[in-house]
Amino acid sequence: MPFFWIAAVSFTNRSLTGVTAAHPQFVGLQNYLKLFDLSTFMNPGQFGSSLVITAQFVFFSAIVGQAVLGLLLAWFFYRRTGWVKESVQTLAIVAWIIPDVVVAFAWNAFLNYEGGTLNRLLALAGVERVDWLLGLPLLSIILFNAWRGAAFSMLLFSSAFGSIPPSYLETADVAGAGPWQRLKDIILPLIRTHIVTDLILITLWTFNTFSPFLLTGGGPAFKTEVVSVLTYRVAFKYFDFGAGSAIGMVMMLINLAFALVYLSLLRRQGARA
Repeated sequence: MPFFWIAAVSFTNRSLTGVTAAHPQFVGLQNYLKLFDLSTFMNPGQFGSSLVITAQFVFFSAIVGQAVLGLLLAWFFYRRTGWVKESVQTLAIVAWIIPDVVVAFAWNAFLNYEGGTLNRLLALAGVERVDWLLGLPLLSIILFNAWRGAAFSMLLFSSAFGSIPPSYLETADVAGAGPWQRLKDIILPLIRTHIVTDLILITLWTFNTFSPFLLTGGGPAFKTEVVSVLTYRVAFKYFDFGAGSAIGMVMMLINLAFALVYLSLLRRQGARA
């Protein structure tokens, strides 16, 4: 199985070329100790730096971006009908299902410094051009991922809203509750399970995504090198399969920790219900 092969390789010095490609040697925990070497841990291009970048990327693009934006879109169009709702939902779904390469190409054109659509719009408003991909690369991939993945959260929350008995909201309307009160006191408590499910999935997807590489290549100067891109660079650019496998194993353990935390939250909510 691939998992056991990667686990075994992480304890060797296997590479793609040279003597160690044919005759790898067992090196014990050496690959893991290099990852967590405190003297270089936070240097650009090292595991600690990539982990911090990944944490920022996951929090702002998945939790704040996708989940919050998806929830707001679902709430805004809840109990509304018409072509505007259908158009927004269609555009969001299209952004979600289009292949990553196509979306990254479109965003490169959108954010291009010289003739990008966004900078042209800013110029029309009298605002100076911004070099998004070089000057604000982390913000660029955060916006890219949030825009791309918000559709899933929107669809999940729209389905959750549809399962709420209409009588609950009718009673709130009679009591004079405003939109914010209805959302805070009625809707959110009823869809807690859906919220946790959404957070589980988008956190894991975003943590493991390779799409930032398509937009920035991990640069400039490793500023957008999330852990998945670091794994690729170490294993397939430097041909160090042993170190790359060690990073992959650490990623798997982090994923497992995320899943266990979220599943424990689901169990607690189930026990309360």
